[in-house]
Amino acid sequence: MSEHKQDTKRSSTAKSSRIPIEHNEDVEFSEDLADQEDWEALERSERADRRQQQRF
Repeated sequence: MSEHKQDTKRSSTAKSSRIPIEHNEDVEFSEDLADQEDWEALERSERADRRQQQRF
């Protein structure tokens, strides 16, 4: 595993240990605390929402 991937894995593990998140629990998005992965996830989520809206 590359060093970058290990660092990313460690930081995401550290993040998850600070904020306990249950299955299907909504979490508020904070622009101040967001990193690149958070912004990418938000973008994917918005695209998925638009696809769902087009089906109805």
